[in-house]
Amino acid sequence: MSHFLAWLTEPLAFDFMRRALGVAVLVGAVCAVLSCFLVLKGWSLMGDAVSHAVLPGIVIAFLLGLPLAVGAFAAGLTAALATGYLKEMSRVKEDTVMGIVFSGMFGFGLVLFTKIDTEQHLTHILFGDVLGVTSRDLIETIIIGGLVLAAVLAKRRDLLLYCFDPQHARAIGLDVRTLHYGLLILLALTIVTALKAVGIILVVAMLVGPGATAFLVARRFETMLAIALAVSIGSSIVGTLLSFHIDGATGPTIVLVQLALFLAAFLTRLMRRFTGGTPAVAGEVSTASGAVAK
Repeated sequence: MSHFLAWLTEPLAFDFMRRALGVAVLVGAVCAVLSCFLVLKGWSLMGDAVSHAVLPGIVIAFLLGLPLAVGAFAAGLTAALATGYLKEMSRVKEDTVMGIVFSGMFGFGLVLFTKIDTEQHLTHILFGDVLGVTSRDLIETIIIGGLVLAAVLAKRRDLLLYCFDPQHARAIGLDVRTLHYGLLILLALTIVTALKAVGIILVVAMLVGPGATAFLVARRFETMLAIALAVSIGSSIVGTLLSFHIDGATGPTIVLVQLALFLAAFLTRLMRRFTGGTPAVAGEVSTASGAVAK
C-alpha cells in the first residue's frame, strides 16, 4: 500500500506535474461533456477536421504576436463554417467536404510553419506538451473550459434533441441552424482548450473516446455523461502519473489509457451478450435523450 501511495504522490512533488495534472483534468472534463454530443450526432470526423485545421491559425497568430489560442479558434471556426457552406452549395457529401477542408488547411499550416523562424516545436503542436504548461496556460484553460461547460449545460436539452433528432427539434420550434453552428463553435473552443495537453493530432481521441466508451454501457444520457466524465478524468489522472513513471509522452499515454477503457467496455458488452445479459443499446440512450429533451 505504501508503494502505491508513493507512486501517486511522488510526481506531485514537482510544480510542473501539478500544473500538468490540473490542465489534464480540466481538458478531460470539457472533452468528455462534448464527446457525448459528438458521438450521438455522429460528428467524430468533424472533430478530426477542426483539430487539424487550427494549425495555420496558430502560425498566423504567432506571426502577428497574438495569443495562439485566438488563432487556433479563428482557424477552427473558419474550417467548420467552410465545411457547412460547401456542403450546402454543392452535391459533395459532408464527410468528403470535411476531408478536403481539413487536409487543405493542415497542409497550408505545415507550409507556413516550415517558412518561419520560431521557437515552437512542431511535435509540441501536433502531440501536445502538457508538462510544459505555465500558470498562464492553466488560467487560460480554466477560462475557456469554463465557458464551454457553462454553454453546454445551459443548452443541454436543446443540444441533446438536436443531436438525436434534428427534424423533431425543428418541428417544435428550435432554431436548428443556431444549434448547429453553436455546437461547431463549442467544438472549436474545446479543441483550443485541449491543444496544450494532447495537441492537434490526439485531441480527436479525447473528443471521441470517453463518449464512445460511455455509449457502450449507458442506458440513459445522464448515465452516459457521468461515465464519460469518469473515463476522461480518470484516464487523464492515470495517464499523467503513468507518463511520469515510465518517462513517456503524457498526451499519448492518456489516449492509450482511454483506449484500454474502451476495449474493456467493449469486451464486457460482448460477454454480457454471450451470457444472455442485457447490454446497453443505442435505442435506450436515444429514448432517454428524447425524454430529456421534452
